[in-house]
Amino acid sequence: MAYYIVKVVISAILIVIISEISKRSSLVGAILASVPLVSVLAMVWLYIDTRDIDRITGLASGIFWLVLPSLALFISLPLLLKQGINFYLSMTLSILITVVCYWLMITILDQVGIEL
Repeated sequence: MAYYIVKVVISAILIVIISEISKRSSLVGAILASVPLVSVLAMVWLYIDTRDIDRITGLASGIFWLVLPSLALFISLPLLLKQGINFYLSMTLSILITVVCYWLMITILDQVGIEL
């Protein structure tokens, strides 16, 4: 149980640090947020938990393919906000657009024989 608490605390601290730095400098915050910290942490936790290189490989491969549709959020959100749409509505619409892009990517990958 203590191990899970450590994992949650480390992950939460990173998110808080990035959000606090972003208050002072959106550039530095963006640089830190763009580093795949969550992905790296997930791979480290998975390795510590399982020592299974095949799972790490599968996770890294899946992350690679699914980064592309995740970019839809970062494209749609600023566009919607610049149109004067309320933040929460813009965020909701951006998330829905991203979900659709994930679905499309998974469907396309499945059709070409790439299994996630």
